Amino acid sequence: MTAAMTSPLDVFAALHDDLLVLPNAWDAASARLFERAGAPAVATSSSAVSWVHGVPDGNHLDADLALAAAARVVAAVRVPVTADIESGYADGPEQVAASVRRFADAGVVGINLEDARDGALVEEGRAAEAVAAAAGTGLWVNARTDVYLLGGTGEEAFAETVSRAAAYVAAGAGSVFVPGLLDLAVLARLTAAIAAPVNVLAAAGGPTAAQLRAAGVRRISVGNDVASLAYATAVASARDILEHGRFDSLAGGLDFGDMQTLWHAG
Repeated sequence: MTAAMTSPLDVFAALHDDLLVLPNAWDAASARLFERAGAPAVATSSSAVSWVHGVPDGNHLDADLALAAAARVVAAVRVPVTADIESGYADGPEQVAASVRRFADAGVVGINLEDARDGALVEEGRAAEAVAAAAGTGLWVNARTDVYLLGGTGEEAFAETVSRAAAYVAAGAGSVFVPGLLDLAVLARLTAAIAAPVNVLAAAGGPTAAQLRAAGVRRISVGNDVASLAYATAVASARDILEHGRFDSLAGGLDFGDMQTLWHAG
């Protein structure tokens, strides 16, 4: 890393030169634990953050709550933070830019911006305008296209993904997020066709990080899966306690003192 590469944004951008793997956080504690586990950057999960606040994913979270959650994550870690802001919590390019600037002011260096709303893709030109507005703030924009996530298949889905990716990169996106696709052969073609780092959403039973790297992927995230796993552990323990009166499921948790030290250490 050169001496000039000192800002968190520069550090974050450089992480895309190889393979950036991001376990997505949902609060300050998960963010700091991931940092301690070796994460070179922390990403948030919009769905997990939404659940913490008692609402479903899908642009239902109040923008102020999303911003406050991101700010707490930024304050909890020393590594760069990128926030999933769904569709920007705004309508129209000017409003998207204003929303993104608020996240920038909170210390976030990057954002995810989706091209789907209410289960349907936004027209490509409109989505590109939103990307341009977000990129104009100076943050790293991970432009997400939901072609495959919404059920697209075959050459038509491939062509539309490439078209949208090209439009978003031209608009200033630093990377392109293509959730819903883990076919290594298709990914190899896709990463060759997109002039920016490609981000995928990993899944249990799917390709390994090494396999995805070999297919040209430069960023891997896990969405809400770690949060879902934590909640599954909580549910299993609660059932064991409530239904069987057993408490063995409480073993194996993080030590209280260690969690306290997590914060006292600063």
